[in-house]
Amino acid sequence: MRPQGSVRYDNQGRVVLVTGGAGGIGLAVSVAFVQSGATVVIADVQEDVASLPPDVDYQLTDVAKPDACQRVVAYVVAQHGAVDVLVNNAAIQPPGSYTAVDELDDEVYEQMLRVNLSGYTYMAKYAIRQMKQQKSGVVINVASGQGHRTARQVPTYGPIKAANLLQAMQWGVEYARDGIRVVSVSPGAIDTPLVRASLELQGGAEELANRHPVGRIGRPQEVAAAILWLASDDASFVTATDLAIDGGLNAFAAFADPYPTK
Repeated sequence: MRPQGSVRYDNQGRVVLVTGGAGGIGLAVSVAFVQSGATVVIADVQEDVASLPPDVDYQLTDVAKPDACQRVVAYVVAQHGAVDVLVNNAAIQPPGSYTAVDELDDEVYEQMLRVNLSGYTYMAKYAIRQMKQQKSGVVINVASGQGHRTARQVPTYGPIKAANLLQAMQWGVEYARDGIRVVSVSPGAIDTPLVRASLELQGGAEELANRHPVGRIGRPQEVAAAILWLASDDASFVTATDLAIDGGLNAFAAFADPYPTK
């Protein structure tokens, strides 16, 4: 294989707050920022965090609660002096959410709204207040390919992810003259506990991989690499927009012939 090239970032001195950073994409993002020299604070509801990198500052936080979001941002500023990057990543997709809207459980719906939508808003609200004082900062919403296209029996997750996209666009426009950039990323299927827990509901691993033109699902580290670029000054002219990290998933029309599996 020909040389593919690589990129390395220096985040020495930067303070990064990652929600839902104890697993999956959030953990990969946290590890990547730590490896690039950043101070990383993870805000998550997981209580067993023995597997986290030793250099991470972990704060037990329920992003569904606005006072918890305010508290963790205040902690980060008091302890580390700034919030340079917020990665809004904490999200849930319970198996009970895979149903038609007329059969959707009210509590499942409300909890997904609280975490996946309101949690992004609350975290941005308090982080951006600090970023305005700094006159700099980057907010990155982890959205989803489901925010662009849909399927049967996903009446909640995708519509909320579409809202995460528009949050980033609106906030990016709102704060562009304050030195704050806001973007979103839209992963396809990524090999995370969230995806593995619902593989059967999505047709199985082989079928799910085959829906992506590259022929596989993604790795959390691939999403993290894109987020590190977006958070860097190399992306200084990028704001109020979305980056697809999806192996071509959203370019592949639903009515197209599937790729042969044999």
